[in-house]
Amino acid sequence: MTRVFITIDTEYSSGLYAGPDAASRAENYARSIGCITPEGPSGISHKLELLNRYGQKAVFFVDPMPALVWGMAAIEDIVGPIIAAGQDVQLHCHTEWLRHAGSANPLTSKRTGLCIADFPFDEQCQLLTYARDTLIAAGAPAPIAFRAGNYGANDDTLRALAEIGIGYDSSHCPALSDGLCRISLGPDIRDPVEHMAVIEVPAGTIGTLRGGQRHAQITALTLAEMLAAVRHARHEGRESFTFVSHSFELINRRKLAVNPIVRRRFTGLVQALAEMPGVETGTYTANPPPLAGQGTASLPLPANAMRTGMRLAEQFVSNALYGAL
Repeated sequence: MTRVFITIDTEYSSGLYAGPDAASRAENYARSIGCITPEGPSGISHKLELLNRYGQKAVFFVDPMPALVWGMAAIEDIVGPIIAAGQDVQLHCHTEWLRHAGSANPLTSKRTGLCIADFPFDEQCQLLTYARDTLIAAGAPAPIAFRAGNYGANDDTLRALAEIGIGYDSSHCPALSDGLCRISLGPDIRDPVEHMAVIEVPAGTIGTLRGGQRHAQITALTLAEMLAAVRHARHEGRESFTFVSHSFELINRRKLAVNPIVRRRFTGLVQALAEMPGVETGTYTANPPPLAGQGTASLPLPANAMRTGMRLAEQFVSNALYGAL
């Protein structure tokens, strides 16, 4: 049985932050969490309904850092519906919010930074403790898994997670070797592995025509590629495969308009996984990703010219008609 983890980074946008007032928070919620459009919501309520309809599970990595500017209610409004729907809440952290926090910054130094890896170990421990405690205070169970905002973790982040009792991290994205992640794992590490006293669970990938990898994100792969990747993982005997999504990915946030191409991808993935033999969706709380067995590292789904061509065409249409996130 291959366990598929549909992970959803659930976050307000610091880039759309317009002030500490209630109206700013409501507007940011509408564009980043609820994704309220003229065609109806396409954010977490839509995803929760879809998961319930097909009896599937997902992991919502929730960022509690906006509580620094908007208070606990801003996080409670996210956590409550997810828990009520029986889905998994784990910890996310965008340190960009520190630049808006002023005196509420939990660090004595009042240091700010784009990614958690920008901070020394002791301050990472403080930030992660604040984020964990805030998430719990907002109604979530104590988290056991973490993903850094922007994937921007380093080895000290993993040490800090171990220090505060969080045993899983999912910040390593093998396909984004030029990204902001500084964890000392290479692009060939595609399976869960023990590293710095935690279990690192890499984001999924597929192969590219030029010999590289492409990350398994809802906006980066077609539905055909995602399903082929799951079937390949099942055929190769992989015990887990991780997809990445975001709370706002089914819309253009600035236009508040649905992107029907990406929405169909997410809907099709959830529906197909419910019907696919030898596959189940998982959560960190109930059935976390197991460590990979000893032996040869798994290989990603090989590149396919036809699938790649279809993706390029689909991405062109999606960007041209519906714009970037």
